[in-house]
Amino acid sequence: MKKLLILLTLTLFVVGCGKVEIENREIIAEEYQLATFAGGCFWCTESDFEKKEGVLDVVSGFSGGIEENPTYKEVSSGTTGHTEVIQLKFDPTIVSYSELLDVFWTHVDPTDSEGQFVDRGKQYRPAIFYHSDEQKTLAEESKKKLNESGIFKNHITVEITKFDSFYPAEEYHQNYYKKNPLRYKFYRGNSGRDKFLNNVWENNTFYVSETKYVKPSNEELKNILTPLQYKVVREDGTERAFENEYWDNKEEGIYVDIVSGEPLFSSKDKFVSGTGWPSFTKPLVHENVVELKDYKWFIPRTEVRSKYGDSHLGHIFMDGPEPTKLRYCLNSAALRFVPKDMLIEEGYEEYSDLFN
Repeated sequence: MKKLLILLTLTLFVVGCGKVEIENREIIAEEYQLATFAGGCFWCTESDFEKKEGVLDVVSGFSGGIEENPTYKEVSSGTTGHTEVIQLKFDPTIVSYSELLDVFWTHVDPTDSEGQFVDRGKQYRPAIFYHSDEQKTLAEESKKKLNESGIFKNHITVEITKFDSFYPAEEYHQNYYKKNPLRYKFYRGNSGRDKFLNNVWENNTFYVSETKYVKPSNEELKNILTPLQYKVVREDGTERAFENEYWDNKEEGIYVDIVSGEPLFSSKDKFVSGTGWPSFTKPLVHENVVELKDYKWFIPRTEVRSKYGDSHLGHIFMDGPEPTKLRYCLNSAALRFVPKDMLIEEGYEEYSDLFN
């Protein structure tokens, strides 16, 4: 019995990061995000996005107008103000919103606001409907980057609009390229879409998702990191509670990956959890924090790792404060703190406004 009690105590300590996880949040691995794009005929945009790994589902429909539950015939007439769009569910641990923007920009004519290819009218205009401030920022930055690239002689006219509503199209239009492959191939082949895309992208490349954050080799990391840091980020180790660098840090700034430097969390979302580890209610940059199922112990947990550095950061628990009720329980050894006064100097100027 004594051995059993010791084992149980140790298990609860490790599993709960100082607290027992009351509710198993397996839903994390099943959570998805939404993205909505307009790129002309939704038969084509649907098929293009469904090829992307991490895209869970794509639905053809209408958005941008005021009429509720419009029909395809009403939208195609151009009288509803709606645009043909696709709305997709995607797993952000597999594909980022920036990578979805890569697909969008390289599968439309972003200079044509009066339609797309053979389909004319505002109902076929290319557009991005953002679902969050983060999506808005990424979309606007990518549009600016494409304009500055010089790939297109004309100005990029794609509108970036806040998402309001989405109405699925009739079942006939869902997965049209699968249901009617011959008709779809005939339509697409004669629409001018692929001819245009081949001409533009044969000698050009454009990636929104390019990053300055890289992962050094394990050999390099052994020379750069302390033994504890290496054990945590590469061997999924856990540092001691209350004996780590940032558990009680109250200074304002952001926390970045010790390996890659990618921004992860902000002091704005840090709270005192009483566990002895730095704890946060949410990430600063969601797409940089990857969630994975962890079955190493008796109770299933959700591990968090950095996207580009692939560093083990810690775990998520469901005993945090409002508004998320989440507790990102992290290892200080996986992090580097950048004070607010050093953000511009160290290349994180986009986050300096958080502390003004």
